[in-house]
Amino acid sequence: MTTSTAPPAPHNRPSPHSSPAPHGRLGPAPARWLALCLLSTASTGASLLLPTALGRTLDLLLAREPATRWVLSCAALVLLLALLDAAETVLGGTVTARTTSWLRRRLTGHVLAVGPRATARFGPGDLVARLVGNAAQAGTAPAARAALLAALAGPVGAVVALGLISPWLAAVFLAGAPVLALLLRAFARDTRECVTRYQEVQGRIAQALSEAVGGHRTIRAAGTEDRETARVLRPLPELSAAGHRMWRVQGRAAGQSVAIAPLLQLGVVAVAGVLLARHRVTVGEVLAASRYALLATGVGVLVGQLAGLARARAATGRLDEVLAEPPVGYGTRRLPPGPGRLELRGVTALRGGRAVLDGVDLVVPGGTTLAVVGRSGAGKSLLAAVAGRLADPDSGEVLLDGVPLRELTHDEVRGAIGYAFERPALLGGTLEEEIGLGLPSPSPARVRRAARTARADDFVRRLPHGYDTLVADAPRSGGESQRLGLARAFAHGGRLLVLDDALSSLDTVTEARIAEALVGDGTHGTRLLVAHRAATAARADAVAWLDGGRVRAVGPHAELWRTAEYRAVFGEGGEAADRDASNRGPT
Repeated sequence: MTTSTAPPAPHNRPSPHSSPAPHGRLGPAPARWLALCLLSTASTGASLLLPTALGRTLDLLLAREPATRWVLSCAALVLLLALLDAAETVLGGTVTARTTSWLRRRLTGHVLAVGPRATARFGPGDLVARLVGNAAQAGTAPAARAALLAALAGPVGAVVALGLISPWLAAVFLAGAPVLALLLRAFARDTRECVTRYQEVQGRIAQALSEAVGGHRTIRAAGTEDRETARVLRPLPELSAAGHRMWRVQGRAAGQSVAIAPLLQLGVVAVAGVLLARHRVTVGEVLAASRYALLATGVGVLVGQLAGLARARAATGRLDEVLAEPPVGYGTRRLPPGPGRLELRGVTALRGGRAVLDGVDLVVPGGTTLAVVGRSGAGKSLLAAVAGRLADPDSGEVLLDGVPLRELTHDEVRGAIGYAFERPALLGGTLEEEIGLGLPSPSPARVRRAARTARADDFVRRLPHGYDTLVADAPRSGGESQRLGLARAFAHGGRLLVLDDALSSLDTVTEARIAEALVGDGTHGTRLLVAHRAATAARADAVAWLDGGRVRAVGPHAELWRTAEYRAVFGEGGEAADRDASNRGPT
């Protein structure tokens, strides 16, 4: 192991797996949205035709003239309105469901592409709240926009119809229209503020609940269930206040509109009565005018549509905050043939404004095993993450066989580097599928060979369905879960194998056998091993001793053991209960 020269400038090419910019406003199916707009508009058009048809029918009946054709026309319009309403309901539900599904897929893919940074910024509970609740609300946006378009077309068409009957009728309504417009504008603004606040508080409650669920054993052991319940629900008064304010805003807008709309309707009807007395309009036109006045002042419908759209837009804004986080960038290069030589040049990585790794220079020759040791907080797990490009350094460069990891394609990086963690994520398939996770077509023989190397084959075969057992149906200890994670890493292979505290839950005999297999058979490429036991470090070809984010020394374990401070790293019993909290995230 040697140190290296100064780092080149880092690269940051866009990732082919990155999510696109925040979503388009028409959703994933613009054709369906346009069809929904056409249905809504057609329904509005039919509603506007009906008063004219009713008025004409009334005039014909009063004049004792044949009105069969107009009666049938009225019946046809009523039937058409019912059919259009049913079709609009079905299509609106379909558009909402497809949009919600599309948003959830995009958000999930983007969060996974961003990686631990997304969890660090938003928290897992808040992310779940956005993925579940906010995505469902944002999914209603296309249908809400179509409904709002129709709701606006109704009053506009009604005013035009009033003008066609008599310009005086349209003038009466337009005299009070600015007041209604100001009310609706204020309502839309206040509603969005209330809804945004409400959704933010929901996210905080979800985050607190996620933390409590993750620490349920600690909470139960401490007997603090009541205190944790109170902590999770502490924002409830804020949530209640935001909800009450939202309903007050909507109620005030509805009340104000109800106070103004009847005056406008009364004004239109009064003027129509005067015009009727002067024989300038017919009785049927008075009937039509009263219906159009009702449509033109349909503020209650607009209030409801604006409230729905405000909730959808507020939720969309919360999704866009996540989608604005840049994903990990990848390059276009591929690895040349090589033994898996790993090199860190001037690597510095910050967490919370603190340099957890500070100018690390390190070279691991291909085919060798390097153990990384150090006290808690020394930066071991972050170094392992940087070495396998689960995190990028803030400055410096990491190279594999001479190629910077940032310049490699996504598939090249993930195909060349295998990982095992202290708490491996077993995602719900069969045990065979979990061990072969990430491989394009893992063979049963490869999976079983890896399980034998990880000393997992025996306990898997004892299960009723062996390797076909579902993870949820496989009772296992922490050590057995860790062995499954090791088997996954061994099945993956690759040029570089990174074991981030992946032996910590194993008994000493099993750990010794696995460590011996790692070092002895030479089939696992280059190995980077975060070690907590002196016996494990002793089996490695060399040890990198981290102290305060820097490499204090690199050499054989036996040589470093002569230093009292190095021996103190392992503590009593040859172990150091280390956990680099600054980099610990989902694995």
